[in-house]
Amino acid sequence: MHWHLVTGEFPPQPGGVSDYTLSVARGLASAGESVHVWCPTTSGPVPHVPGVAVHATAGTWSREDIARVDRELDATPQPRRLLVQWVPHAFGQRSMNVGFCRWVRRRGRRGDVVELMAHEVSLGFREGSWKQDVAATVHRFMVSLLLSVSRRVWVSIPAWVDRMRPYAFGRQIEFCWLPVPSNVPVVADAAAVRATRARYAAPDATLVGHFGTYALGSRRELEPLLERVAIGSVSTSFLLMGRESDAFRQELIARHPELAARVHATGALPPEALSVVLQACDVLAQPYADGASSRRGTLMAALAHGVPVVTTEGRLSEPVWRESQAVRLVSPGEPDAMAREILALGDDATERKRLMSAGRALYNERFDLSHTIRALVAERCRAA
Repeated sequence: MHWHLVTGEFPPQPGGVSDYTLSVARGLASAGESVHVWCPTTSGPVPHVPGVAVHATAGTWSREDIARVDRELDATPQPRRLLVQWVPHAFGQRSMNVGFCRWVRRRGRRGDVVELMAHEVSLGFREGSWKQDVAATVHRFMVSLLLSVSRRVWVSIPAWVDRMRPYAFGRQIEFCWLPVPSNVPVVADAAAVRATRARYAAPDATLVGHFGTYALGSRRELEPLLERVAIGSVSTSFLLMGRESDAFRQELIARHPELAARVHATGALPPEALSVVLQACDVLAQPYADGASSRRGTLMAALAHGVPVVTTEGRLSEPVWRESQAVRLVSPGEPDAMAREILALGDDATERKRLMSAGRALYNERFDLSHTIRALVAERCRAA
């Protein structure tokens, strides 16, 4: 069986699905599998991965692009196993590329084995404008097309099953939980970590980090949180990591100039540098409006690096976060409660050490990339 990973983004394009697809392609090839990646055309070079054939010929997944990919895919050896990285917004057409889903259905009916990896499913209803409700309706139609030929659906979180199953219209499909692993390899460089920490915080101070992409909703949660932690501890410093972190810092200090010397930002970093700055943090503050879940690559990176985390338990959170006691949990939208947890951890080295150990153990036992590859190759399904 030849693997064909069909994705709406791939390096050098930034994004969680981009990094995930690269990691899975590399892992499958390392396991001896035949791997192809079909992705949009990019302006820069795609990564060279031994054993992986990258076909950056999908353009923007327009009708003409799909026809070209279809012809090129026909020229590859059979049997073919198409693993579609499903995020409706990743395939263009303002997230409503029905033609792409019809093409996947045609491939399935012509004999290719189709499976989905559902990172996200669809927009919700009544969460925005009427235009968003129209898109949400189209997304569900798109999901129904994909499910009509899918042999198996892998989901990043179990909550997606209830959103997808009604659109199988009674067709028996296996839904399997496949958490998203960290896409930041751990770099063992204690000297670099010490130097980085010294750059951003005093020796006896607490360095509180946040790793994310700084979307509008995230910024609204972070600003009051950082303000409350800063008031609660005048020696605490903050390190913002990830794309748009520097832009968020500028916005923040424009409104709170008194924080200029205490809030730092890295901007986008290559994985090796990001690993070092993650390890330099004493605590990570990771609020998510819908709760901590196994689709959050930023949370997975924290666990893999053994950084103590304060995060939120929301409507999409799995029981494992409370059962494992590997993170500190608060409810979403409660900056005061999260600030108290962060400040308490800053003063409790023993608890930070326990969380470091528990986080690494949970990641290694449940979420490491090796589990993803074994599940895909052996078709080992953890029921969602």
